[in-house]
Amino acid sequence: MLLFRRLLRRYLKEGTLAVIDPGGHREQYGRGEPRVTIRIRDASWPHRVLWKPALAIGEGYMDGAYTIEEGGLQALLQLCLRNKRWGRGPWIYCLPAMVERFGKRFFELNPMPRARGNVAHHYELSADFFDTFLDGQRQYSCAYFATPEDDLETAQQQKLSHIAAKLCLKPGMTVLDVGCGWGGLGLYLARRCGARVTGVTLAQGQLEVARRAAAEAGLSGQVEFRLQDYRQIEEQYDRVVSVGMFEHVGSNHYRTFFRRVRACLKPRGIALVHAIGRADGPGVTNAWTRKYIFPGGYCPALSELIPRVEQEKLFMTDLEILRLHYAETTRLWLARFSARRDEIVRSMDERFYRMWEFYLASAEASFRWTGLMVFQLQLARDIEAVPLTRDYIATAERSLNAVASNRGVNSVRDFQQPR
Repeated sequence: MLLFRRLLRRYLKEGTLAVIDPGGHREQYGRGEPRVTIRIRDASWPHRVLWKPALAIGEGYMDGAYTIEEGGLQALLQLCLRNKRWGRGPWIYCLPAMVERFGKRFFELNPMPRARGNVAHHYELSADFFDTFLDGQRQYSCAYFATPEDDLETAQQQKLSHIAAKLCLKPGMTVLDVGCGWGGLGLYLARRCGARVTGVTLAQGQLEVARRAAAEAGLSGQVEFRLQDYRQIEEQYDRVVSVGMFEHVGSNHYRTFFRRVRACLKPRGIALVHAIGRADGPGVTNAWTRKYIFPGGYCPALSELIPRVEQEKLFMTDLEILRLHYAETTRLWLARFSARRDEIVRSMDERFYRMWEFYLASAEASFRWTGLMVFQLQLARDIEAVPLTRDYIATAERSLNAVASNRGVNSVRDFQQPR
């Protein structure tokens, strides 16, 4: 405990942490808000924090090695992250990160068989489980908040129209949706914009839900969903879109990804990549997240991917940074998830619930208090593929959102037969 106490004295500059050790002794560190009290129930946990802090804090919460008696999980995460300097931290965080950088290329290696296994780890959970916190269209990516008062359904609808506007779609155009999830974006582009959509995923469960949704919507002739790796696609399309998939590519494969995007685009085609990025430069995936949530996943710095775009001779025609939009999205996801706690514990177990609670809470905290953000990168093979100014985006959005308001937002679940 001695080194653990020294760490806390040196580390905590903002906020107050009170620690009650297994013997009942209480000690306080730092000052100001937020105020958090934890009780250590496993005497070995402080030692694990010293050597693997990110892993130990998450596992400790899952396993009950410590409990939070004042302030709650979000306050604890706020206290931890606000005391971590931009892109760095105290030696206790720097040393493990330095070690992990040596394994970065291995952690992010995603050949096709491994990529499918990594996707299955997370996305093959039942659609019913994801329904505990997602919106009706099952958008499992950052929403777009026009105002802080927007609810989740509204913000996700606005995200879809924002993406569609940037794609400059016309009826009859062909669209490739890389990482199509449960099909919500593909169905939207077909229904609202008259596009002919091909969606690819590596998750069998998502594929079945997406195909069923397309059939129930009467769009099977207009939307095709496939179980396929992006590296296997040979056809060309008017538009290529990827939302929430690039985080699973891995830095080893960025040039391959953008080479495939270019090959799949027709000469006047437009692509849009929507993904989580890091504003504080290249790094490594948090060890707890890599182990329990997204094996093989990595959120890139723009400095890591833009050189690959340039190497493939693609024009960057637009770049937008969404700063706090994902913090708001995950805040609403966590509220919905927490409201279904008893149901989730019954169907899974307490440890599983706490794992996902920690994941959603840490996601919100990371977007609110660290360098994580979301970017939308628009690309084209031809410099004249998009209009000269960005006015076209707002014009198209207003039209798409007006249509949605008049007709009502259709839910992916509306197109599925009862289970």
